[in-house]
Amino acid sequence: MGMRLEHVNYIYSPDTAFRKQALNDINLEIQDGEFIGLIGHTGSGKSTLIQHLNGLLKATEGKIYFNDKNIYDPDYRMIDLRSQVGLVFQYPEHQLFEVTVLKDVCYGPKNLKMSDEEACERAKEALAMVGMSEQDYEKSPFELSGGQKRRVAIAGVLAMRPKVLILDEPTAGLDPKGRNDILDQIDLLHKKTGITVILVSHSMEDVAKYVDRIIVMNRGKVFMDGTPKKVFERADELEGIGLAAPQVAYLVRRLQKVFPDLPTDATTVEEAKRDILRCLEAEK
Repeated sequence: MGMRLEHVNYIYSPDTAFRKQALNDINLEIQDGEFIGLIGHTGSGKSTLIQHLNGLLKATEGKIYFNDKNIYDPDYRMIDLRSQVGLVFQYPEHQLFEVTVLKDVCYGPKNLKMSDEEACERAKEALAMVGMSEQDYEKSPFELSGGQKRRVAIAGVLAMRPKVLILDEPTAGLDPKGRNDILDQIDLLHKKTGITVILVSHSMEDVAKYVDRIIVMNRGKVFMDGTPKKVFERADELEGIGLAAPQVAYLVRRLQKVFPDLPTDATTVEEAKRDILRCLEAEK
């Protein structure tokens, strides 16, 4: 059933001199089990959009449906939405506060009125999902590395067993290994559980590698919506709004001068490698 947005508009500071339309007539359908990349330059409306998806912001106009129910109906319970649509903010480790890792991850389930035993079971399950070992459960979250803190914060959302996981720049500030570890874990989680994942990122390489669908925001509107190949083949248009295709996409275009038969639609290093080796084999 998924989520559906119909003519969603949002205005910051209406009826003031600081009025700004952050979302402009957004119409989207998000199907169950999709892995979506949400990209756009700073101020394009990405963060405003994702905060609508779990009810942190309410649309100025328009409707949002989750599993065919309008979340703005007077009798709709927002706590039900937020337990099923989990939002992980940028630098989520700043939200850690408990004395141990396990207690921190238990916090969400306990807010859903679960027993201590059930909350603990949920927390351990979520920590295993993000690759945390049992020896870390009784540590203070503040003793952990940056990447481990990020995993614990994500586990705190996963312990609620959401149907949709929204991640706002989950690798911000991490080194390359930490970034890859986090994204690989999210990709594995998506494949194992079928959870819907919406990844907000400024890294075109990360988006190209992991997602099935890309939504490009620009000036509060949906500028593009399609597969990575379809979106990144419009590199000139992306550059026009301050974005770009993955670096490997530019590389294969230059290599086509050497290998005329080389396809130019590769968006990942693995795809480019496969196509280049195929051309080399053909020339033998």
